[in-house]
Amino acid sequence: MNLSERDIQYNWHPYTQHKTAQTHIAIAKGEGALLWDENGKEYIDAIASWWVNPYGHSNKFIADAIYKQLTTLEHVLFGGFTHEPAVQVAEKLIPMLPDNQKKLFYSDNGSTAVEIAIKVALQFFYNKDEKRTKIIAFENAFHGDTFAAMAASGISFFTEAFRGSLIEVVRIPVPTQGNEQASYDALEALAKTGEFAGFIFEPLVQGAAGMVMYDAAELDKLMAICKKHQVFTIADEVMTGFGKTGKNFACDYLTEQPDMMCLSKALTGGTIPMAITTFTQELFDGFYDDDVNKALFHGHTFTANPTGCAAALASMQLLEAEEMQQNIKRINRQHLEFQQKIQNHARVTTTRVLGVIFALEIKTGEAESYYGNFRNKLYNFFIGKGVILRPVGNIVYVLPPYIISDAQLEKIYQTVEEALEEC
Repeated sequence: MNLSERDIQYNWHPYTQHKTAQTHIAIAKGEGALLWDENGKEYIDAIASWWVNPYGHSNKFIADAIYKQLTTLEHVLFGGFTHEPAVQVAEKLIPMLPDNQKKLFYSDNGSTAVEIAIKVALQFFYNKDEKRTKIIAFENAFHGDTFAAMAASGISFFTEAFRGSLIEVVRIPVPTQGNEQASYDALEALAKTGEFAGFIFEPLVQGAAGMVMYDAAELDKLMAICKKHQVFTIADEVMTGFGKTGKNFACDYLTEQPDMMCLSKALTGGTIPMAITTFTQELFDGFYDDDVNKALFHGHTFTANPTGCAAALASMQLLEAEEMQQNIKRINRQHLEFQQKIQNHARVTTTRVLGVIFALEIKTGEAESYYGNFRNKLYNFFIGKGVILRPVGNIVYVLPPYIISDAQLEKIYQTVEEALEEC
């Protein structure tokens, strides 16, 4: 019995209807931008394994840092204790962030980072005896699968079964071209009611919606509205953080600064689950009180795991290296060149590029569902060609590891071109 067959006996996979799903591909090893399955077939990981592996698989620099930490202190509880790696991560990360970010809270993944941010926004006003129990979010957002994160997400089939169990979230249009005024008007009308604690958004790029992009200037205007009405802004940089948009963070394109930031995925270079939520001093001070009941009673067993912190430190060192910064620019140039080549193709509706993110929408003549037949046909075509891409309906996106070679990128582009003709 091979690994795929053994797997299906026991494991329940994410986002999977197992009755109709194909057998899962069993990956045996990875190196750089490549993965190999149990039969030796090679794949280019064109999406950095759900956007977490910017420095490639089996990265020796990160692995060495993890090994060294494991032989010193693998884990210790963070309630009542601290340790050198957690302090070092803070000392390294805070200067990289917008200068209003002063405090950070560790957790396990992107969903929990968002969960903490929303809880902090709501409890901040509760601590002041001010009733603000609602959150504002964008249409078609995706912020995770825990309850508050799920409530803030706008992709209905992910959340439909839990509709009556979620906190109240009101959605506004994304300020894409032509929707700017509708977005401003909707936010202004909500923010001035005094009922909303926070506005959460994926800055500049909505990842799970199909890499939908909008301008920094429009987000600045929305954040200014929130500031005017004392609605906290929450930048969900779980996907966009650590170089994906061409800068360290998407918020680096903004003039306004968020009150909170949610970070995960590439934080540890795809090695150990870890997340961080960062805060302004004002937010921290809203919990700093003689009354113990005003503390943030939230925690995780593996909060600030020292081994994860060591991986995060190594990852941030790699990000800041000149070679990695040049790699990000190189990928962006190649994306732009491919965009020029493909954007007028008869079957391409739109293309978009930001940093290492490339996306195109395929013209199909009808609405395509998130996991519909056309999407599955595309996915299987790419897998057959040895390229791991996960289309969102009829939208194909490329978000590769920063260490990907020019030849590997060219193969990805060629495979996308072939899909336009053959699917």
